[in-house]
Formats: sequence, C-alpha cells, structure tokens
Amino acid sequence: MSFFTPPRSFLGPASCWVLLSSLLLYPALAGATPARLAEREILSNGMVLLHSEKRTLPIVKITLGVHAGQTEETEELAGLSSLTASLLSEGTSSRTADELNEAIEFVGGSLSAEGGGEYATISLSVLSKDLPLGFELLSDILMHPTFPESEVVRKKAQFKSSIARQKEDPGSIAGKTFARELYGNHPLAWPPEGTEESLDRINRSDIVEFHDRYYRPNRAWMAVVGDVDRDEVVALVDRFMKDWKPGEPAQEKPYTLSLPDARKIVRIDKKITQANIILGHPGIHRSHPDYYAVLVMNYILGGGGFASRLMDTVRDDMGLAYDIHSSFAPNKTTGAFEVVFQTKNESAATAVGQVLKEMERIQTEPVTDQELADAKAYITGSLPLRMDSNAKMAGLLASVEYFGLGMNYLEDYLDAVNRVTTQDVLRVAQEYLHPDRFILVVVGDQNVVSLE
Repeated sequence: MSFFTPPRSFLGPASCWVLLSSLLLYPALAGATPARLAEREILSNGMVLLHSEKRTLPIVKITLGVHAGQTEETEELAGLSSLTASLLSEGTSSRTADELNEAIEFVGGSLSAEGGGEYATISLSVLSKDLPLGFELLSDILMHPTFPESEVVRKKAQFKSSIARQKEDPGSIAGKTFARELYGNHPLAWPPEGTEESLDRINRSDIVEFHDRYYRPNRAWMAVVGDVDRDEVVALVDRFMKDWKPGEPAQEKPYTLSLPDARKIVRIDKKITQANIILGHPGIHRSHPDYYAVLVMNYILGGGGFASRLMDTVRDDMGLAYDIHSSFAPNKTTGAFEVVFQTKNESAATAVGQVLKEMERIQTEPVTDQELADAKAYITGSLPLRMDSNAKMAGLLASVEYFGLGMNYLEDYLDAVNRVTTQDVLRVAQEYLHPDRFILVVVGDQNVVSLE
C-alpha cells in the first residue's frame, strides 16, 4: 500500500479510534505546530542523508533509495533492475551469501534489497548497539556485490517460476494487461520481474554494468530513523562509504500518457466464475497542485474502503462484489487512475455500469458536507499510523525525498487536505475522471461475460 493512499480497512467515517490515536501519536493534530520530518543534508559524495532521532527504543531503521529502478531499463532487458537488486546480498568481495545472512541474523537484525518501478531500495534494521555492523554489511552489499554466476542462474529461475504462477492468477493477468495498455512503450508497461524472454537475454555482464552505472551516491538518498544521533550517522557513512564514488547523475525522464480516444475494452478469456476487472485511465503525478483535492475526491469515490460510494453501491446495495476500490497511483510523473474489483461473469456489465454512474455522479453532484468532513478527518487522522514505527518512518522519508515533498511535509499535508472544499472535489472529478474514455480489462469466461 502506498503511503499516499488511505488504508481500505477503515470501517466507518471519522472513526473515534483514528482521531484518538492521531492526537496521541501526533500532537500537531491537536493544534501544535508540526515538527520537521527529519534533518536533511547532502554529503560530499552527493548522497542525501535524512536523519530522524527517536530514542524510544534502542533500534535503528535505514531505508536507502537509489535511482536504479525499472524506469532505467530497456524492454529488451526487462527485469534487470529487480534482478540486480535481488542479487546484492548473494555474495560480496569479502563475504558469501551465507556469511552475510549469519552476520545479520546473529545480532537479530535484517538486511534486504528490492527493485521497484521508479527506484530500488535497501533496508536495514538493527539494534543501535549493532549499527556499526549494520552499516558495514549494508555498504558491503551496496558497493561490493560480486553477482556470482550460479546465483544469477538461480535467481532467474526463481523469477521465471514467479512469472509462471502469475500467468494462472486472474488478478495478475488483469494488472499486467492494464499496465501494458496504459503505459505503452514506457518501462512501467512491462512487469518488474520481466518476462521469460527478457530474462533469457540478461547475463551477468548486464547486471554488473547496471550496478556500476546506477548504484552511485549522487543517485541515492538514505533515511536513518531511531536511536542514533546525526554525528554518529555521518561518522559511519564516512567510515564505510568513503570509497563510494559519484557517477552519472540521475536524469528526469518525463513522459505523458494519452487518454484513449474512446472506451477501449480488452477481453482475456479464462474459465473462472469471477471476472477480474480493472477500469482506468491516466491520472496525475504526485507533485501536481491538485493532488490533495484528488486524494479527497478519490477517498469519497472508492478509496475509503467501506466509507466509499463504490463500496456502498456496488457491494452493499447491489451485492455485485465483495471488494471494490479506486486509486490514483502517486508516480513522479503521470500515474494511473484505477478501479479494481471482481464480480460474477454474468454481472460484469451491471457492475461496470454502476462504476461509471458513480464516476459521473461525483462529477455532477457536489459531495455532501458530511462526506467531505469524514474524508478529511480520516485522511489527516490516519497520517500518524503511517509513521508510528521507525521502519514506517524511514520508508516515508525515502518516499518524501524521492518525490521532492520537503521536510515540512507533515504541515503541508495537513494544510492542503484541510483546505479542500466541496467545489474543489467537484472540479477535480470533472477534470481527472473520464467515464467516457478509459481502458477496461476483463479477465473471465468470455462466453458468459456481457459488456453490452
């Protein structure tokens, strides 16, 4: 779940427990001035350091982000970024994979790496007394991975097994198809793990070259949260990362997504009783000035779980789906708007029709004052729950840095949400929802599915 999207497990508008936890965890919601998220500085090697000191528990969490995600790939070598990240901890110039695992497990910590659509991450969790060891291991897999040939072969086989399983999962089929239709020839169009064909084309030299080119300090940012002060963190960076040299700086690669000229329906035949459906179109980027108004609008439409209109009508009133939700993907450049649900093959047309009716209704009728108040109360009230642990906070900081939201993010977030009016909701619904021009992916028994 993105930290920008309210959880869908919420069971009622403006619930008291959310508000109470907000006041306890985040006094700013009771009227105090929000503190800065963290201290931010750019180190001499170009890496951005974000530090938030929290002495409650003797634990330190680190999330290191690097511009080495899927967006740096070519389609020919799709899956290269995820494969590279997954192999970082499979052996370095001084430690085998087993030695790395034993070292971190001996102190009860964890160390992992994974690729991502727009950036890759390395995550570390250790007791504060073991932070030097944690830094040593993190820097080792970051700077000195060896990518053993045997591990490359093994990981590629794992990725292929995952791809094979996903081919049998209707939800995965629908999601991949929608991404391809929406993003076209952009890297986000292909699966993060690649395809069987692209994995066959990737060899060890491609991985080594990708790592050498993109895993550089001036393309990275490190969020450190927990029982450690800033000077100690800087000393550890100097000690273990002093030989990490800058490379080619990250380049913004803006792209635009075009709305389809009309409704585009993609049918995929699969003999299942429940059709898996995604209806969507291009959305907005995370730094868009209308982002917060869209966030509130989408919460009311379908992002608010049981508090949303789509859940009220499609599930509760009509009994057409067990779960239905909508979202705007918070990409750095243009993301996606999606409505995702499952329904009986026979009721696909009815359910799709009701989704479109709700999209049109929120474009033509102002939301009620109560809907607006409930949405704003939950969106602001649930914010502390997305940073109530060091790990969550480190992840939040990494995302805030990537999207360039600033260390005053908390205050800006609350102010922006609270400024949204019913007219703002109406305006952004009219501008960013397109019930007449969308992509509709339906995975189901096409002999039974009717969309007329």
